[in-house]
Amino acid sequence: MVTADPSGPASAENGGTPLLQVRDVVQEFHLPGKGTVHACSGVSLHVREGEALGVVGESGSGKSTLVRSILQSPRPKSGQVLFQGQDMTRLRGKELLATRRHLQTVYQDPFGSLEPRWKALDIIAEPLVGYGIGDRRSRRARAAELLEMVGLDPAVHGQRKPAQLSGGQCQRVAIARALALQPKLLILDEAVSSLDVLSQSQVMILFERLRTELGLAYLFVAHDLAVVKQVSDRVAVMYLGKLCEVGPAQELYAAPRHPYTSGLLASVPSPVPGQRAARAPLAGEVPSPLAPPSGCRFRTRCPRAQELCALEEPQPRPVGADHTVACHFPEERPVTSHG
Repeated sequence: MVTADPSGPASAENGGTPLLQVRDVVQEFHLPGKGTVHACSGVSLHVREGEALGVVGESGSGKSTLVRSILQSPRPKSGQVLFQGQDMTRLRGKELLATRRHLQTVYQDPFGSLEPRWKALDIIAEPLVGYGIGDRRSRRARAAELLEMVGLDPAVHGQRKPAQLSGGQCQRVAIARALALQPKLLILDEAVSSLDVLSQSQVMILFERLRTELGLAYLFVAHDLAVVKQVSDRVAVMYLGKLCEVGPAQELYAAPRHPYTSGLLASVPSPVPGQRAARAPLAGEVPSPLAPPSGCRFRTRCPRAQELCALEEPQPRPVGADHTVACHFPEERPVTSHG
């Protein structure tokens, strides 16, 4: 059964028709002699045209598995992934290839994602070759245009191989390659986490500029909450294969409603030396995805857990405009005084 999207109603009144809809996606992996890894368990979310949706959570929360399931690599065990209304889980061969051209990915390792023996211009032109677009001259011109678009000089950097570029420059080449087919959605899977602070800031500014100029939508997956806040319109919080909370970035960061979101934010080091977090940081370890807890999966680490949390899985419910939380006992919204 397909449930309602807990990330909020994707209607014209709420920001436009969704470009990407993930509905009840389940992804599991059987390990011989050990059991089944419950990597994604009924995840539903959507991304609207031109929107940036951030996905955050600790390591092992299922973020990267969700990305691979969206890309059908591998296909989810069940559920739907609709892109521009087409269910990608039902597409095969050329039909899937035609749809995939509009979803492109930028990965975490800027060096590992590029062919080390190729020059930058050839790397960027590779998708055009794969889809049979243009001839050699037009593809090279397009690659040079894209290299310039991401802030690199084609005359200087176009003939260099990845080993001759810095990490930030390699990631710009990877971004240029992702833009070659004029996608509508970029999936950024920890795309800045391996960069130094300066390169990270520069690439984030580049993402914002490209989004404005090209009308791109982003699915921004990261563990760094500060980075996600900087680039996202909405944020989805994952824990052990489940969505805990989805809401507008500013609201979610200012007043988280799920105890896990609150704990994640409290775990971020304060920029002010000696300043203590207003909320209690996370305690304990993430349970094994081979045997997730009954009921609410976060209950074994939750300071608000009660008997109901072990007996019944909480369902997403609205707690504000475009804001949902899956918790039996969510945190209260702070009361603001006037006068």
